[in-house]
Amino acid sequence: MVNVAKREKFRIGELNIILCSDEYLYKLNVSYLKHKTYTDIITFDFSQGTSPLSGELYISLERVMENADKLGLTTRDELHRVMVHGLLHLCGYSDKTSSGKAEMRKQEDLYLSLRKFL
Repeated sequence: MVNVAKREKFRIGELNIILCSDEYLYKLNVSYLKHKTYTDIITFDFSQGTSPLSGELYISLERVMENADKLGLTTRDELHRVMVHGLLHLCGYSDKTSSGKAEMRKQEDLYLSLRKFL
């Protein structure tokens, strides 16, 4: 994660990754984002300015395992994708539009392909 941030021209201050259940993350989604949907990750950005990055990544391990199974991936690979996704949000990427989603996926794929080297 540190190397991904570095390549994005950021450094990490404090980053907490919390693995939780689907139900716990659903409740956070409803409470904080007013979304009545299940999701694999919610990112809370506590950064003050640009760097260092500071935040919390809440990840539903159940959702990650289910998505990995559906996509024919290992849980490890899908978990890495979701973690990179959350970090990209902290770096300023947004997936609110189709072009934003495509750019985030492109960056996720890039960083996942470099895992052996980072």
